[in-house]
Amino acid sequence: MQNKWIQNSGKLVKTFQFKDFKEALKFINSIGQKAESMNHHPKIIIIYNSVTLELWTHDQNTITDLDFKLADEIDRQIGES
Repeated sequence: MQNKWIQNSGKLVKTFQFKDFKEALKFINSIGQKAESMNHHPKIIIIYNSVTLELWTHDQNTITDLDFKLADEIDRQIGES
């Protein structure tokens, strides 16, 4: 079953699992570059090899098209789309 983005408390949320902390950091750095280029930054929670991302448009305090676009870019980057 494919890991999907869920809507939770007005945010898009998804958790990614990696083989170790080093791979999780590599993922964070790669998506960080995309987020910076879009000027749209996720909340990132990392616990060893698990990375949870929360996306919402802060100035509107809700999910917008920009959040869905960043989610699609993240999925494309790791080959889940």
